[in-house]
Amino acid sequence: MILTPAELASIERQAVQEYPRECCGVILQRAGERRLLPCRNDQDALHARDPQRHPRDARTAYHIADADRLQMVRLEDEGFTPAVIYHSHIDAGAYLRLHGVMPIREACEVIRQAALGLQYAHEQGFIHRDVKPSNLMLARQAECQPNAFPERGHRRKTGRE
Repeated sequence: MILTPAELASIERQAVQEYPRECCGVILQRAGERRLLPCRNDQDALHARDPQRHPRDARTAYHIADADRLQMVRLEDEGFTPAVIYHSHIDAGAYLRLHGVMPIREACEVIRQAALGLQYAHEQGFIHRDVKPSNLMLARQAECQPNAFPERGHRRKTGRE
């Protein structure tokens, strides 16, 4: 999908307004109609409420606000489908500066768990389409899962994959 100049300008405005926090949003489409939904990052609130469970802040992590996820579901109920999900990674290096490099044994376990999570998603009819280290959520003790749907690039399988 090619972004329109208005969509691109809106995304750029959002990124500038939210800097240095990460920004995210989605463009949904139905027939020829498109809706741009800029999402709010509530990672700072999660971090403030429970820093043990949410050790990263909005400079290095993104959590789409519940109201925005609900709006996505409502639009999908109206026949819209996600076409583009955009997400900035303002300072991905900040995570490494804070936590250092993960030991190889721990990294292999994270990869194994991510593969199992992706296998399960595939069996449920989803394709993630944006698998990369920054889209893996790490909990304590190197527990891993691919970032939640529909927060990242995803779609239902059509049988052509």
